[in-house]
Amino acid sequence: MSVEKALTAFAGFMVLLSVALTVWVHPNWVWLTVFVGANLFQQSYTGFCPASIFLKKVFKLKTERELALQKL
Repeated sequence: MSVEKALTAFAGFMVLLSVALTVWVHPNWVWLTVFVGANLFQQSYTGFCPASIFLKKVFKLKTERELALQKL
């Protein structure tokens, strides 16, 4: 799995988790959803996302480009 796909899966999981926490625990958990959305928005412009650094270092995932170059 590439970093980009793992990042998308992680963001989707965090949104679903924050919605569940908002419904069943406390309404202020909605701010986690806002944070995830804002982070995705800024990542689309800057290309920087702290979660991608975490995924690369901890899980040793590679980017789509690295995987494509590895196949050559």
